[in-house]
Amino acid sequence: MGWFKRKIHPEFYNAYAETFKYNSTPLQTTRFVVFDTETTGLNTKTDKILSIGCVAITDGIIDVADSFECYLIQSQFNVDTVKIHGILKSGTIIKIEQREAIIQFLDYIKNAVIVAHHAAFDVAMINQALKQMDLPKLKNKVIDTGQLYKKTKYVKNQKHYSLDTLCNTFNIVMHDRHTASGDAYLTAVLFLKLSALLKAKKNRALKLRDFLNY
Repeated sequence: MGWFKRKIHPEFYNAYAETFKYNSTPLQTTRFVVFDTETTGLNTKTDKILSIGCVAITDGIIDVADSFECYLIQSQFNVDTVKIHGILKSGTIIKIEQREAIIQFLDYIKNAVIVAHHAAFDVAMINQALKQMDLPKLKNKVIDTGQLYKKTKYVKNQKHYSLDTLCNTFNIVMHDRHTASGDAYLTAVLFLKLSALLKAKKNRALKLRDFLNY
């Protein structure tokens, strides 16, 4: 019988995991990272990440100085999705390998609470990239603005509400739509509006039960 061996992860992943040992920040001062991915398609198993865009929220304020953006070298190309995200296989944009993008992403987010619109997809894309690197899934708590919208009791059905729909509902001007950084910023504005609405309608701020794990 072989001895159980603890899996050894690379230093960058250990540094990321280490940040969760100090995750006792009060919710009011929690760092939220709103993020979005642009991808070659919607299959989380076979499609690839083209870009990642993030912006942080601290103390209820979007901090554009605390942001992250990267473009990935494309190992595959889907011409049908270019008309959506506008990312070409070649061009002048500096692109990095997926491994380096994930390393930088983990270093940026640390133990922040992740926010995304229909977050399951974006988180699954990151987790798939981590799996390809033989690493565990993201450890971060997640808030889905689509689910948060339903918790405001603004609606009672289970309809899928797109980012476009909710931006129009809340009069959010849609600049840079369908870029990862642009969509992250729009989602950040939506998140703050939903948080304020939730507090007004339910007489409560965000609570841990609003957080998800994927």
